[in-house]
Amino acid sequence: MTDKELINVLVDEGCRGVARSVKGELRTFSRRGVADLFALVTDAPDFLRGASVADKVIGRGAALLLVKGGAHDVYAEIVSSGALQVLRQAGIEVSFGTEVPHIINRAGTDVCPVEKLTACTSSPDEAYGLIKGFIEGQKTETFR
Repeated sequence: MTDKELINVLVDEGCRGVARSVKGELRTFSRRGVADLFALVTDAPDFLRGASVADKVIGRGAALLLVKGGAHDVYAEIVSSGALQVLRQAGIEVSFGTEVPHIINRAGTDVCPVEKLTACTSSPDEAYGLIKGFIEGQKTETFR
């Protein structure tokens, strides 16, 4: 299971997530949603292979990215039922604080868009492509 050190980093440093590679290198996440995790899978694809991860919130999209990256074990303060299913089916050791049916969007009015986006797939590669399109669309919206 994810050790207490990572959970302490998550709490003490107030970051959104933290990952430790098998080599012992730590990376912390500060952006909301799956942006940092997506960037890690994209820019350092070997980092997560065998890694331990602790995160504030893990939805289905994040879980599929963790599977794609090859994470070994995961702790989530909040995890969606869909994410829990994905992680367990992939054989990733998972512990968590609270399980919720779905991750809710930032406005609190609906299901998280990435949770919705990845609900139709169990393929980490397909989810990666869907999330990539979503993130690129978000960047486009920012510049309009």
